[in-house]
Amino acid sequence: MDNSEAPLVEVGKVSQWLSENGFEQESLGPNAMGVEMIKVDRDYLIPLATALYAYGFNCLRCQCAYDAGPGDALVSVYHLVKIDDDVEQPQEICVKVFVPRGDPRVPSVYWIWKAADFQERESYDMYGIVYEGHPNLKRILMPEDWVGWPLRKDYISPDFHELQDAY
Repeated sequence: MDNSEAPLVEVGKVSQWLSENGFEQESLGPNAMGVEMIKVDRDYLIPLATALYAYGFNCLRCQCAYDAGPGDALVSVYHLVKIDDDVEQPQEICVKVFVPRGDPRVPSVYWIWKAADFQERESYDMYGIVYEGHPNLKRILMPEDWVGWPLRKDYISPDFHELQDAY
């Protein structure tokens, strides 16, 4: 065996099912909690999300975002759960969409999982990822006139004066 080969990523059950049904995605292996992670291109997010919903992933536990580093991609993350009454441990999957910082657009999954409403707004407000098709995409934490995206790693805080205690 050649040691220069990259280690193989364990392909999960859901990733296999998606591949067998013609959905383009890449298995990222399990995370530290053992939850299967997949990477999907933003152009295929809605068809893949619709398929996952039909497959039984009826709950969006969390939608969040993170900055992979200055100059790197921004990542929109969807943690989905298959809630079934007769199962003690529900099946979970984590879907990641990597977008370039110069064109941070992702289609909104609001029309599939309504729980994405405020979560996509927060990701927009903090990272500047535009969720196309969202019914009310506007700032939720920062003032409407705020300039920039505070949680990006390349964000430079504007000058401000902090009020000091009178002590």
